[in-house]
Amino acid sequence: MFELAPVSLWLEDFSGVRALFDDWRAQGVTDLRTFLQANPARVAECAGHIRVIKVNRKTLALFDATDFGELTGNLGAVFRDDMLKTHLEELCQLWAGQAHFTSQTVNYTLGGRRLDVLLKGQVLPGHALLWDRVLVSVEDITELERTRLRITHAEQYARGLFEHSPVSLWVEDFSAVKRLLDDARAQGIVDFRTFTDVHPEFVERCMQEIHVLDVNQHTLEMFAAPDKHTLLARLADVFRDDMRPHFREQLIDLWDGKLFQQREVLNYSLDANEVHVHLQFSVLPGHEQNWDLVLVALTDITARKKAEAYLEYLGKHDVLTKLRNRSFYVDELNRLERKGPYPVTVIMADLNGLKRVNDQLGHAAGDALLRRAGEVLAKAMEIPFVAARIGGDEFAVLLPGTDERGGAAVIDTIRQLVELNNQFYPGTPLSFSMGAATVQRGERLEAGVQRADLLMYEDKRALYANDEARAREGTKP
Repeated sequence: MFELAPVSLWLEDFSGVRALFDDWRAQGVTDLRTFLQANPARVAECAGHIRVIKVNRKTLALFDATDFGELTGNLGAVFRDDMLKTHLEELCQLWAGQAHFTSQTVNYTLGGRRLDVLLKGQVLPGHALLWDRVLVSVEDITELERTRLRITHAEQYARGLFEHSPVSLWVEDFSAVKRLLDDARAQGIVDFRTFTDVHPEFVERCMQEIHVLDVNQHTLEMFAAPDKHTLLARLADVFRDDMRPHFREQLIDLWDGKLFQQREVLNYSLDANEVHVHLQFSVLPGHEQNWDLVLVALTDITARKKAEAYLEYLGKHDVLTKLRNRSFYVDELNRLERKGPYPVTVIMADLNGLKRVNDQLGHAAGDALLRRAGEVLAKAMEIPFVAARIGGDEFAVLLPGTDERGGAAVIDTIRQLVELNNQFYPGTPLSFSMGAATVQRGERLEAGVQRADLLMYEDKRALYANDEARAREGTKP
């Protein structure tokens, strides 16, 4: 049986090792591990006291030896390098009084090929006193170890891709959410959208049932979290407010069987900043039945959203005055024409003296005057009133649902704000010429604009006439 065993077997004499142990104990050694680590040469000394008595055929084949003599004559080539590190563990097991030992170590064939082996030793019955007969089995696990290393490297590679991905990655467990959806189906729910309209608390409960398993490094950076524990403990600060309607749509898609989804959503960082993200949601293959493994990828699109918002702002606002621009004014005029509410009062305003300021003091002074005009008109507006700059020094105010008296009140407010503004800004005084007209349902708003424009010019002519009269009065002797 020894000779024909399908595993490598060695019959060895460890009595020399036993004698060494007895000497060391007599010298007062109690901690063999520390003793051997202090002088690694002692491990080699123990190995040198082991005598190989017999090996089987499998051993010769495994180590590329033609016979017992060739193998034992070259044991230095077989047991080397990493072998001594694991041999220390075997020795410590024997020192502790065990009659057997186990280790995973490295041997080498006579041709120099590395062998990963699982080594097991047993002191044979009747030889426990001297250890002069120890049976050692050597199992070749080289392929197994290579496979394990490949798996380890693959796991490390996958982990590296996950941890260092340039997008935020979340591994989540949605199995509890699936159970809630399945329960809703079992109760006869068919129209899930209507159901969540009536029961918004169901959406909230589903959010609470999401279990986050892991997040990567980029997630911590994106959401201003110092570590994973802090982020996972404060998920309620991340997924809140505007996130709920997005999550509801996500649930509706899951109800309809869409296990891969993408949408733009709004989250929040732990420092309370908005984080606009493009979300990609996928139930991973093999987990479609339970949704217990879901990958969520979040790409930060905050900068893009800000750029889009700014471009939208520029499309509807005058950059200098911060009021609405002519394009918005025309669209709003058309909208009010169609939908009201009536009556609609239109105020046309002209900034007095802008050309003179530009000519005498320069365009920087003129721009400053325009900014002041924007401040005043913006301050006078209340929703749904709108003020717009429609030309160089021309402004329009649209007052939906406002009659003549309301329009006169707004003009009075503007004049009061102009007076207050002039108290804070020295130099060129701010001044508007204004005219107002009210349009009833059935009339054209453009006709009201023209009437207000004519009244504005009458106001301007009256202003210039007063200025000329005061100038003449000042030149009399």
